[in-house]
Amino acid sequence: MDVFFQQLVNAIVLGATYGLVALGYTMVYGIVQLINFAHGEIYMLGGFGALTTYLALPSGTPAGISLPLMLVGGIAVSVTAAVIMERFAYRPLRSAPRLAPLITAIGVSVFLQELVRNFYPHARSARNFPQLVNPDYQIRLGSNVQISAPQLLTVTVALVGMVTLSTFVRRSRTGRAMQATAQDPDTARLMGIDTDRIIVTAFVLGAALAALAGVSSGLQFGQVDFHMGFITGVKAFTAAVLGGIGNISGAVLGGFILGLVEVMATQYAPDPFSGGAWKDAWSFVVLIIVLVFRPTGLLGERVAARA
Repeated sequence: MDVFFQQLVNAIVLGATYGLVALGYTMVYGIVQLINFAHGEIYMLGGFGALTTYLALPSGTPAGISLPLMLVGGIAVSVTAAVIMERFAYRPLRSAPRLAPLITAIGVSVFLQELVRNFYPHARSARNFPQLVNPDYQIRLGSNVQISAPQLLTVTVALVGMVTLSTFVRRSRTGRAMQATAQDPDTARLMGIDTDRIIVTAFVLGAALAALAGVSSGLQFGQVDFHMGFITGVKAFTAAVLGGIGNISGAVLGGFILGLVEVMATQYAPDPFSGGAWKDAWSFVVLIIVLVFRPTGLLGERVAARA
């Protein structure tokens, strides 16, 4: 039984990472109906931005100072990339057929991967990430069930990010403007809402959350690499669709469900469909099953198509 609960803890931690990145997909898609496949690379840039900040600090800087600066550095890099991406890659295509920005997003994803791979020193192999949160510090949840400090940090950041983002969207003036833009951008523009600013805000918020996920992932696994965003981005998009893309709570719920499916299926699926090699396949099997019976996702709502 302890083994089962330990696997459950691992699933929750994995799902927290997916959920954090999925929030970025949800923010952007909910407003401009854009599937930003380059969002996984924003997650990757957050990890490299934090690593670059750490390497720039004087040797011996205490963890209490370097870790907050790394978070700021990672968020700054991710947000800058997201804003540039929105302004020059997506905004000119806002009125184009949906296939055009989708292909552009794939192109931006490959470009960012190659940019880091070719210009960041030694990025072609995994880079060691400073483990400022001691992974050997374990918090016992039972006799043989435990969670490490970096894992606990990942889960905490995911939950706090979901609650904060949800509160911001529901209660702040900018959040209400985001809801209005999502429902009808033309009417929102006529009512005096700067829809361009609102869309940029959505990219900024999504990028900041992805950067937090990138930093927490680096702290947890002790390394970052240039292609880490691709598979995580695909899984995060799957989580967003599973929970109901456009729904903030659904994105995090989808992330946790996806993490649970991956961990449990690799252990308890019947042979020969068990093991780590099948975890990606089981994730998408569950996605297909959910969408067959509920096309809008678990928490998604049916909405009228825009004219």
